[in-house]
Amino acid sequence: MAPYSDDPDDNKMSLVEHLTELRQRLLYSVVAFLAAFFLCYAVAQSIYDFLMMPLARIMMEVGGSQRMIFTALTEAFFTYVKVAAFGAVVITFPMIATQIWLFIAPGLYKHEKKALLPFLLASPVLFLTGAALVYYLIMPLAWRFLLGFQTTGAETVLPIELEAKVGEYLGLVMKLILAFGISFQMPVALTLMARVGILGADTLAAGRKYAIVGVFVLAAVVTPPDVISQIGLALPLILLYEGSIWSCRLVERNRRRRMGEEDDGDDPDDDPDDDPDDDDDGPRRSRAPGKTTTAAPATSASGAAAAEAGKRHRPDTAADHDDMDPDDEDPDDEDDGPPDTDFNSGR
Repeated sequence: MAPYSDDPDDNKMSLVEHLTELRQRLLYSVVAFLAAFFLCYAVAQSIYDFLMMPLARIMMEVGGSQRMIFTALTEAFFTYVKVAAFGAVVITFPMIATQIWLFIAPGLYKHEKKALLPFLLASPVLFLTGAALVYYLIMPLAWRFLLGFQTTGAETVLPIELEAKVGEYLGLVMKLILAFGISFQMPVALTLMARVGILGADTLAAGRKYAIVGVFVLAAVVTPPDVISQIGLALPLILLYEGSIWSCRLVERNRRRRMGEEDDGDDPDDDPDDDPDDDDDGPRRSRAPGKTTTAAPATSASGAAAAEAGKRHRPDTAADHDDMDPDDEDPDDEDDGPPDTDFNSGR
């Protein structure tokens, strides 16, 4: 592979080379995921305890069976497999993102790389922020609300207690963490689309009411059917949407400033063909192709002398030829026309 250059034109590759590069990046990502998977499977019990902790704490407060069950013979085994896969995705996300960046970086200019680098750093931070929000705030509130529907034998004919299946609970927890983490990538996606010109801040501001409705619909789909978790996802997304509008305005302002600087650098008066000593404020030649406009005639002394000399040496008229004596003609002059005259100099 050719050495890397900051100019994409120097990094041009054929289709086969692109496919080879893609295969290499995918191979690195798969190997990293498999290594992380086996590592997470070895500590799957610790990951299981971490994901189970919010429910265990709420059960200790409000009461309940305080146990998990599984009804299928293979459910416990596949639960640990899912836990290990979830841990592998979280661990290898930076590695996979790095491989994606290394694949697309040779096709970007230096200023484009600088523009994308902040978004690459912000993406994992936003993902972890969303995951921490749902784990430490949303899930305890939602579990306390849902466990409040339990009853004892004194309240109902038969007590109502939670007998949660381990596979269903962990699947719900992992779904919530991934949903919040991915949803928090909205500012990154919208700002990137504004940077390439697909969206604008005015468009986002005009569609705010539709975005709010869409956010609540998304929250209703990806969260459990309880008000707390739906509002817990919808409100941060609305705030992130407003932050995306501000970020898009900042991007557009920087673009206008950069274009203004480029326009200032291209001064139309700085024509390299103009004479720097020419202070004549008269009409100039048109720059349109195929159209030229001559400047006004000069009125200096040298110009007047040249004009007078041109008059003296212009071709004789018919009246002048009638007054001439044929005997005065020079016999050595065989040219019947007027004498040679340099009309540029007048001599």
